[in-house]
Amino acid sequence: MALADHLRELRNRVVKSVLAIVVFTIVALIFHKQIESFLLKPLPQCTPDVIKETKGRCAQVSTIGLTAGFNWMLKVALTAGVVATVPVWLYQLWAFVAPGLHKHERKYTVIFMTCGAPLFLAGVGLAVLLLPMTIEVLISFTPDDTTPILPPGDYFDIATRLVLVFGLAFEFPLLLVMLNMVGVVTGKRLLGWWRGMVMGITVFAAFATPSADPLSMLALAAPIWGLYFIAVGIAMLNDRRKARRNPDLALDDEEASNLDLSVAPVAGAEAIEASGTPSASAAVPAARHEQMDDIT
Repeated sequence: MALADHLRELRNRVVKSVLAIVVFTIVALIFHKQIESFLLKPLPQCTPDVIKETKGRCAQVSTIGLTAGFNWMLKVALTAGVVATVPVWLYQLWAFVAPGLHKHERKYTVIFMTCGAPLFLAGVGLAVLLLPMTIEVLISFTPDDTTPILPPGDYFDIATRLVLVFGLAFEFPLLLVMLNMVGVVTGKRLLGWWRGMVMGITVFAAFATPSADPLSMLALAAPIWGLYFIAVGIAMLNDRRKARRNPDLALDDEEASNLDLSVAPVAGAEAIEASGTPSASAAVPAARHEQMDDIT
């Protein structure tokens, strides 16, 4: 395909993903009250019972400005649309890449679609479970004898960040497996990177979680550590399967393959009859003979 065709293909994939998100966003706008109640449920709002139970560690949700409620509704609906259409835009992403693969590599589309959406939703579920603890830790930094006034937009920004970061982080091991299946990286090399991967995942979790407590950081880092080593195991099993079919698959481009240098017996000589008596060479003319020197 020409470059213009690739760009048109990318445009079509993006348009389909955006249309799916718009449709689910409209559906989320219809049920935005229920979604908002679900999102605000982990937040300890300041009621007499909550103040007594949490010793004042609560927040007063308050909208500031006439358009704050409308903006809050749009954010809730749009995020719900993005999360609900995970299978759609993951498929469009893979469908754009798949034509560049070999025929035997396109079968990985099923694996990508089967595992991609559940992993993203698993990250979203973990973020929802950790959201109350994160909010509680952040509220604990409030000075004594004060009540934090929390706009819904600020709270939703934290919740959205947790949901998207956790969801995308859970896709990282799947990306490693897909790179191994298409031959970009081997399982042995992935295993050799384990120290750097563990450190990188830990640093990423520290920056990705909005709260400063180590529990939230470990809650994000530990599952990704486990998924990374599972991905390494799957990659090594896949390399072993490929090695049985092609022993030279793991060799570098400049590395020689193993050659069979054993000596094979040679059969005896076979007599071949000439097709005819070769004709005698013609005599060199005298004029030509006189012009030839010793070197010639």
